[in-house]
Amino acid sequence: MIVLKATQEKLLAVLQSVAGIVERRHTLPILANVLIRKTGSSLQLTTSDLEIQIRTAADLGGDEGSFTTTVGARKLIDILRTMPAEQTVSLESSQSKLILKGGKSKFTLQTLPAEDFPLVQEAAAFGPVFSVPQKTLKNLLSQVSFAMAVHDIRYYLNGILFVAEGKQLSLVATDGHRLAFASATLDVDVPKQEVILPRKTVIELQRLLSDVGGDNQPHIEMQFANNQAKFSFGGMEFVTKLVEGKFPDYNRVIPRNHRNGVTLGRAPLLASLQRTAILTSDKFKGVRLNIDPGTLRVASNNAEQEEAVDELDIDYGGDSIEIGFNVTYLIDVLSNMGQEMVKLELQDANSSALITIPDDTAFKYVVMPMRI
Repeated sequence: MIVLKATQEKLLAVLQSVAGIVERRHTLPILANVLIRKTGSSLQLTTSDLEIQIRTAADLGGDEGSFTTTVGARKLIDILRTMPAEQTVSLESSQSKLILKGGKSKFTLQTLPAEDFPLVQEAAAFGPVFSVPQKTLKNLLSQVSFAMAVHDIRYYLNGILFVAEGKQLSLVATDGHRLAFASATLDVDVPKQEVILPRKTVIELQRLLSDVGGDNQPHIEMQFANNQAKFSFGGMEFVTKLVEGKFPDYNRVIPRNHRNGVTLGRAPLLASLQRTAILTSDKFKGVRLNIDPGTLRVASNNAEQEEAVDELDIDYGGDSIEIGFNVTYLIDVLSNMGQEMVKLELQDANSSALITIPDDTAFKYVVMPMRI
């Protein structure tokens, strides 16, 4: 049976959309495979890592009929990548193997039985469905995802908090040293829901979501259950386990009514920090900010007695403050913003700083000071 017959470009795009979660090495060999299910003329591809499952349907030609099998996802992608984009490729079933043909090339691939593929058990009861433009969600994720923790023993920090309430969707990420908050307005009212999405899910959504805007921009539908989230977009269905645990109360972390604030250009501040970061050491990424009326001075030094000093002219008439930060935390937030101006609010050398966008309450970034 010819399972599919399509151009290399089309088949590769469909495979890559589901293969992001597939690990090359796994305790269960079948999890390195993609589940291929043919029903009539419709083809369904499914991948899983036991915590996340991605499924997509595609029309890729071939014979009509019923057929299921699993085959190595990465191997298939690696072979397809070596073929020309416009070349027609076919996948045929032959006993317990699949034969991939393209041009004068032929690859015989080993399969594993479809019934052994561990599908994720979907939750019995999901909450109401609500949708947002894919571009909106992609932007929110990019505004906060860099602040997620990596392999923290406080496992609830290795992800992003989603809070949907009324007409607002808010995303929060923190690693204990900094916190990023971003929100957007929804078209519909939704009951209050709070879930923590795992880091791997966040990275995969960022990869798959479209950033097309305009009147006909594609949307993503979301539903949450106690321990699962389900996303539907672009012909794909994405089911993921949630992180269990209590996320820190982010409202208590975000400072209010800081005495001193300065609005300045994002690009000049970012460039200044990147310059001074060159003379920080790998282990100690500290920079000193001296804020005085009219001037912001950024300085760093290292164990070799080298020093960098950079000055920016600013419109500021508040207190003189000297404060230290991990420069990476400042560069991260400024690199992930697109606005021309940013606002930096400070209380004193020992209190966390707040970075916001002038006249926009939808984004907040809190960073703890560092002793230097």
